Amino acid sequence: MIKKGRAALARMPAPGWMMLALVAGFTAGTLVGDEPAALTVAGLVGGVWLDALRMTIVPLVFALVVTGVAGLRLGAQGEATRLGQRLPVVLAALLVMSAVIGAIVAPLLIGFFTLAPESLTALRTMFPATPPPPATGAVEAVRALIPTNVVASAAAGAIVPLVLFALVLGLALGKVEAERARALLQPLHGLADAMVVVVGWVLRVAPIGIAALAFTVGATAGVTLIAMLGQYLAASLTLSLLMIGIGYLIARVAGGIPVGRFVRAAAPAQAVAAGTQSSLASLPAMLLSAKAMGIEERDASVALPVAVAVFKITAPCNTLLMALTIAWMAGIDVTPGQVMLAIPLAILSSLMILSLPGAISFYAGTAPTIIALGAPIELLPILMAVDVIPDMFRTIANVTYDLVATAVAARHD
Repeated sequence: MIKKGRAALARMPAPGWMMLALVAGFTAGTLVGDEPAALTVAGLVGGVWLDALRMTIVPLVFALVVTGVAGLRLGAQGEATRLGQRLPVVLAALLVMSAVIGAIVAPLLIGFFTLAPESLTALRTMFPATPPPPATGAVEAVRALIPTNVVASAAAGAIVPLVLFALVLGLALGKVEAERARALLQPLHGLADAMVVVVGWVLRVAPIGIAALAFTVGATAGVTLIAMLGQYLAASLTLSLLMIGIGYLIARVAGGIPVGRFVRAAAPAQAVAAGTQSSLASLPAMLLSAKAMGIEERDASVALPVAVAVFKITAPCNTLLMALTIAWMAGIDVTPGQVMLAIPLAILSSLMILSLPGAISFYAGTAPTIIALGAPIELLPILMAVDVIPDMFRTIANVTYDLVATAVAARHD
């Protein structure tokens, strides 16, 4: 029995260890209580782990945006079929829709949270947010987006100006002679790869860091955190289900496939997605689903692999939900202007993480938006530990929209 238990622990995936660490740390913190020595040690361990993650944000985001945008520009050569011309437009439009829905629905879902602000006082004291910048006029706000000193923006952690500069640089490199552009892109690719390795190292000890953070939270916030996480999970699941329902309507209106037929045809692929939590593993089932919908095989065999590789419909909306939830937990009033800036950032983040593995993509995709809203990134690992639960529903939504995008792009081909 003991050997079987050890074997089961050895086979446990990384998200399982994170969840276990969260529960163990929170339970220990709740039982030990406000013990100064224990809190000091936990604060040191958790703080060092978070700092190790923070140090990768600026170089990772900058390198990923520049290389990703430049790669798209350099690769946009040759004749494209009509399907190939329409598919990127469809995917981009759906990503914009996802971000807009997230910006509208996330505050409504957070409005249903029943925790009184007073009950979060301890949590907000533990993780003070970055003070908001002084109020400025529209002209000053727009000018502040232009990084007159990129190094200073990076040092200050001003993520929006930095991403804007990286975007412009990537577009410019796409216009430069390919050989000369690659001379700069090569070291940036190396920087991005190195940062991915570093983040991977840090995430290997994520259970230790998460346990330390959870211990501190459990000792100070108590059961408040449990209620908070439960409400966040409910909001995330609701958002995924809403996106799936909207996808059915889009398939009917823009794809010309009756809702009943689409639901029946997509169900097998959705079942595989729920079981594997992998869009790639669901690709064979999606090809069969597309055939059942009446989509020609030549279209499905081109569009579906592309959609699986470059398209995650839930990334923008869930990033905004998570960032706004953390801002609410920290007691930050997010302005409509900040949300408007966060929308394109959430979309861009969803594209720059496509080649990154699991937990690394989660961190790299959500951190820029959280920072842009002035929310404390210290709370991100706590949500990351429980994210394995709603991830199943997000995978179902992603697979659903892979089929939706294929149906819409192939309708008039």
